[in-house]
Amino acid sequence: MVTESTLVTVEKKRKKVSVKKVLSTIGMILVLLIIAFPFLWLIISSFKYEKDIISFPPKIFADNYTLDNYIKVWSTIPLLDYIKNTVIFAGGTVITSIFFDSLAGYAFARMHFKGKSALFYFVLLTMMIPFQVFMIPLFIEVNLLGMLDTYAGLIIPRMTTAFGIFMMRSFFITLPASLEEAARIDGLNEFGIFWKIMLPLSKPTLLSLAIFTLMNSWNDLLYPLILTSSSKMRTLPAGLALFSGQNISFYGPVMAGTVISMLPLLIIYIFAQKYFVQGTAMSGMKE
Repeated sequence: MVTESTLVTVEKKRKKVSVKKVLSTIGMILVLLIIAFPFLWLIISSFKYEKDIISFPPKIFADNYTLDNYIKVWSTIPLLDYIKNTVIFAGGTVITSIFFDSLAGYAFARMHFKGKSALFYFVLLTMMIPFQVFMIPLFIEVNLLGMLDTYAGLIIPRMTTAFGIFMMRSFFITLPASLEEAARIDGLNEFGIFWKIMLPLSKPTLLSLAIFTLMNSWNDLLYPLILTSSSKMRTLPAGLALFSGQNISFYGPVMAGTVISMLPLLIIYIFAQKYFVQGTAMSGMKE
């Protein structure tokens, strides 16, 4: 028999749960606003007049808006060349990286050879070396090979990464050995097993790695800035950085250029965010 005190207790618990839900919802909305506010400020300010951007106290919204900032950034710098170079650099890096990283990851996960563990740990060790340590030797090497200021010079050093190898190995090592045994009975060699069996199963992981690689390459500033010298070979981040340095007193065009640079990645992330989250989870996968 349900007593009145029991009903009161149940009702109190329900109220506590509902209060917790409301508080958690409010907390998430506040965090979302804090994270999204700089992006909203950037987008709105890219349409403002210069006097409204630098006004004090600052205002989120202005009385009048203009497209002059976008017109100025298009007419001042070769933005189409920057976009083309960024697409070629990022696209070429993504295609080559996911292929070679998956090959290396498969070898470390499924094949047996002498020194495999030591070599894999050496690959992981390279993740701890910052780019600033070897950027000058890399510049000298690329220059001696005659690939400075070329697409090959930008793409080849990025054709594989330690993070990509680790990520693909983390996936391949989870697949059952029975797949390989069945494929060998059917007469497939090692590359055939990788290409026809393992690689199709790794599509979600490949997409995750492609998103990571695309974001890193698209947003990279220092690497393309060092390996390119002419304006026609600059990528978007490098070109906009030089444009910002030359036009530091004009914030509107700089913000417009930043929005143009950010927009493609934002669209890709909206449609591929589930793979990005999955890749983030897999990057910390334990064996």
